[in-house]
Amino acid sequence: MPGLIGKKVGMTSIFDENGKNVACTLIQTGPNVITQVRTEETDGYNAIQVGFDERKEKRTPAALKGHFAKAGTTPKKKLVEFRNVEGEFTLGQELKLEEVFEEGEFVDVAGTSKGKGFQGVVKRHGFGGVGQATHGQHNRLRAPGAIGACSTPSRVFKGLRMAGRMGGKRVTVQNLRVIKLYAEENLILLSGAIPGARNSYVIIEK
Repeated sequence: MPGLIGKKVGMTSIFDENGKNVACTLIQTGPNVITQVRTEETDGYNAIQVGFDERKEKRTPAALKGHFAKAGTTPKKKLVEFRNVEGEFTLGQELKLEEVFEEGEFVDVAGTSKGKGFQGVVKRHGFGGVGQATHGQHNRLRAPGAIGACSTPSRVFKGLRMAGRMGGKRVTVQNLRVIKLYAEENLILLSGAIPGARNSYVIIEK
């Protein structure tokens, strides 16, 4: 099984065996339920669809109600498909945390980063601004500066770093160590930070 869906609980820190304070992220990972099994014969590839987090029955479309009823489970908010899986899986099977991950191994976590809205070049790209506060530069401290390239090529190249919307994108952080598994509470403690705000969905993969 390549991974699980989780929800970011928040950050904390622990002391490792060397007495060093390590920043950690706590993720709620369960229960994860298999809602669909794709096979080479019927779909052209092998994969399983996993559902996570309870969804209100009255807010579930009729088509999705039938989809979850076929799997013998309650409606779920978040659905993720994991490809290239090995082993036998059945509809409605619950994936347990301790069966997927082990303490000490390294995982990748994908999530949606916090949206920052429309930001300037200093915050978005780390520009230093134009000039200094003296010599009449009263309104240029955080400006991008010139963007053109004179009469040749007489245009602004695509992809130039400018002001724009920042954040709100899918980000994957690799090689985070699994520090602790709390199987009874379906909680996993990972070293380091992961993208997203509290209570946002993340995907943990090996």
